[in-house]
Amino acid sequence: MNKKRPVNLELNTISLPITAIASILHRVSAVIIWVALAFFLPTLYISLGSPEGFDSVKSMVSENFLAQFVIWGFLTAGGYYAMAGMKHIIQDMGHFEELESGMLISKVVIGVGIVISLLFGAWIWA
Repeated sequence: MNKKRPVNLELNTISLPITAIASILHRVSAVIIWVALAFFLPTLYISLGSPEGFDSVKSMVSENFLAQFVIWGFLTAGGYYAMAGMKHIIQDMGHFEELESGMLISKVVIGVGIVISLLFGAWIWA
């Protein structure tokens, strides 16, 4: 192994391409979804158990900013995950596989993810 190769361990100086950023965000959104399921499954169980349980979950969500923020994060992650998944399906069909077109579709997915995030935020806090 060549010991004289350059090694850059300063993370703030590394410039990742947009395709790598889109891929990393896709993986991060998957982790967010899995972590959020640990909170949403018990909440679903409580809300479907009885009318009183539903009312308690409804009042908790409508009055608690942290609960609204978690729901917004879950919906944002799910929206981005779906868009990035569509990107992968399109690329698996043989489209946007070159570097320039791959960068274009990655920018579109990130842009649509931001729009989805803003729409979900407006829906939750409006």
